[in-house]
Amino acid sequence: MLLTQIKDDLKQAMKAGDREKVTCLRMLVAALTLKEKDLHREPSDDEVLSVLRTQLKQVSDSIDQYAAGGREDLAQAERQNQAILKVYLPQEMSTEELEAIVAAVVAETGATKKEFGAVMKLVMARAAGRADGKLINQYVSRALN
Repeated sequence: MLLTQIKDDLKQAMKAGDREKVTCLRMLVAALTLKEKDLHREPSDDEVLSVLRTQLKQVSDSIDQYAAGGREDLAQAERQNQAILKVYLPQEMSTEELEAIVAAVVAETGATKKEFGAVMKLVMARAAGRADGKLINQYVSRALN
């Protein structure tokens, strides 16, 4: 289970004295604890991945803001957090795989530009969290134009 792995990695980082990793994983565990309280049960791996993606999005936004504000030191710290968090995500889908899924969904549905949302929903389900939503959006837009 992914939650157990994250907690175990946190314990190991604490023993090793890896402050950056401890801080990052504590942030993630805190978000997962909130999710657990909302659900009134332990989150499933899919729910853990959802929280993890949310945390990664926040870190990415922070990187952009720090870089725009000229705080490269803080942006670099967030890049380290991003690398730590990405370890827990499933392997990213290759562009060829993603293009094949988009092409298959468009061919199966015979979709037009008006059915963009329906195609996005199907592709997102088939990608199963292995591709970024923005990237999927770009491929679907291209395929429907």
